[in-house]
Amino acid sequence: MMSNPPLVSVICLCYNHEKYVKEAIQSVLDQNYQAVQLIVLDDGSTDQSAATIRSIISHHPSIQFLVNEINQGYTKSLNKALSYASGEFIVDLAADDILLPSRIDEGVNALLQAGTKYGVNFSDAELISEQGISIGFHSDKYPHHSIPEGDVYAPIISRYFICSPTMLFRKKVIEQLGGYDESLAFEDFDFLVRASREFYFCYSPKALVKRRLVPFSMSQKQFSRGNAQRLSTLRVCEKIEKLNRTAEEKNALKKRVRYEILLSLRMFDFNLALAFLQFYFRLSSPKTMLV
Repeated sequence: MMSNPPLVSVICLCYNHEKYVKEAIQSVLDQNYQAVQLIVLDDGSTDQSAATIRSIISHHPSIQFLVNEINQGYTKSLNKALSYASGEFIVDLAADDILLPSRIDEGVNALLQAGTKYGVNFSDAELISEQGISIGFHSDKYPHHSIPEGDVYAPIISRYFICSPTMLFRKKVIEQLGGYDESLAFEDFDFLVRASREFYFCYSPKALVKRRLVPFSMSQKQFSRGNAQRLSTLRVCEKIEKLNRTAEEKNALKKRVRYEILLSLRMFDFNLALAFLQFYFRLSSPKTMLV
């Protein structure tokens, strides 16, 4: 244990997670790392989430509780909560996920040992059902040996391998990025792309978070027809085109767009498939064609 550990701000966003938020908050209180600031934000829940949180913080007055009377969405709420964060490191904890006791300690140590070029630590995750039953690990599909570290910009563009709920990052990363893009429906892919353009990532091959797979959650709805998150993915791909510097990176984007075209077709989302196809043709024009 460090004698003078840097402060870590955990932001727990809640929207209609009455059944899970108590366990999420308790997982932060149970960390074996002591220098923790916990900020809980309820984003206009229509269930009893806010009442549940108030009941918890009556016993833990150090927890900062923010309330949006009207739902603002994930990216706006994250930026609001970030304005209250005093830590050198940040954890974005969804109210239906759970941090295992050593998550913060291991993440901070990994980044401190890696050096200042490294801005983000991510780990393996245990996958649990809505009822909290273990159903496997992220590494079952994405084995440890296949996970890149360091400069992961091109791999992030071309394929999924980071379980986003496991991330712990330096606050200066999100400050340098100017916060989360509030025009997007979700932040994960955009954050990963922009952060990896500027910082290195390090991987902890140990399950440090329990990720709950809940039907109709934001992460699950992104694979439904007409979902705003799919349009946000197209917007992020357009950002990537401007960020890319090398032939490898440009080809990684083309690989991603081909995947998104096929995914859109499988979901019968023909308008989005057409938008991705038009974008792909632009990437493959004589001026930009690389393969």
